[in-house]
Amino acid sequence: MAFSAAAAAATSTATAFVSGHHRRLSSSSAPSPSFSQSTHPRAVAARRRRAALPASRAATVMTVRADAKTKKSVLIVNTNSGGHAIIGFYLAKELLAAGHAVTVLTAGDEASDKMRKPPFSRFEELRSAGGKTVWGDPADVGAAVAGGASSFDVVLDNNGKDLDAVRPVVDWAKSSGVGQFLFISSAGIYKPTDEPPHVEGDAVKESAGHVGVEKYVAEQQFGSWASFRPQYMIGSGNNKDCEEWFFDRIVRRRPVPIPGNGMQLTNISHVRDLSSMLALAVESPGAAAGKIFNCVSDRAVTLDGMARLCAAAAGVAVEIVHYDPAAVGVDAKKAFPFRNMHFYAEPRAAKEALGWASTTNLPEDLKERYAEYAGSGRGEKAMAFDIDDKILAAVGKAPASVIA
Repeated sequence: MAFSAAAAAATSTATAFVSGHHRRLSSSSAPSPSFSQSTHPRAVAARRRRAALPASRAATVMTVRADAKTKKSVLIVNTNSGGHAIIGFYLAKELLAAGHAVTVLTAGDEASDKMRKPPFSRFEELRSAGGKTVWGDPADVGAAVAGGASSFDVVLDNNGKDLDAVRPVVDWAKSSGVGQFLFISSAGIYKPTDEPPHVEGDAVKESAGHVGVEKYVAEQQFGSWASFRPQYMIGSGNNKDCEEWFFDRIVRRRPVPIPGNGMQLTNISHVRDLSSMLALAVESPGAAAGKIFNCVSDRAVTLDGMARLCAAAAGVAVEIVHYDPAAVGVDAKKAFPFRNMHFYAEPRAAKEALGWASTTNLPEDLKERYAEYAGSGRGEKAMAFDIDDKILAAVGKAPASVIA
């Protein structure tokens, strides 16, 4: 694969992108005009098609079907827990639909109880589309994929959070001649800023494990490498509560306790936005080479706004109660699913380099998610809200009774 030019660009820009000392993309690391949002042929075509499509269909337009010359073999090393597992699942579906060959290596044992939950319980959707699913230890990825390195053009690590976990995958991919290496990092590595939103190049926490991985990958001089920094996400098959946390309270007519004043900004993306961005990087390795991408949608939402949108999706009213975690004596990390601060990034690099466009539409996406929630029966199950009750009692609000 002809990645030499991309490799040179990646080598010259790696330090600038990973160090996090530049607020905007430097001239040396800016995308080539041929890949800018305004002139990239695929971007122009996608925008024209997108303008003519309703939101429910817009998610599909970024997929480009591979022909015989561009068909690639992709290995996705996928985590077995947390919210990121759904990223690998959606990406695999998108790449398979586009004609690529995909193997998903899930960390751990296929017989694990974790595999009974989505997205793992839906892996038959991948196999029926021609994908391959295997399980094993990413530290010995070669054995896990039965020595099939020579058949992989692209490797995505969507599992490790530090260099100890990811280095074996990187080293194996490099020694096996893999042309492109992609890494799922986290927007949580940015240092707090007085000038939100976070953009690619903002200062990062050097002690964060993901930062060490990004630096190491950049040093390996793959033909093309890129790192993606997601935030919060929603989507069918997600096994980490996000919108469900709100639905659990709203359907039971309980007040929704939100720390602070509720005006904190955050970014909540539908996972299809993340998978479409990753798929474009696979399709255009030269455009993605040596870049850091904020893997998020392009609109923020307030914490109060998320509660109201979830209530609207459920068709009921919501009562929001604000509180000071320190005064109440609770750990906000345990009491609330999002950070109690502005935590908002923008996907500028993906728009400029890949011609990517967001399709997240929270009001509509949450209606779909609520329909799935209601169908699951979760809203009728008995639940304890001990932390909520402590908060409500502390602010003089009598806890509501759970509606059966």
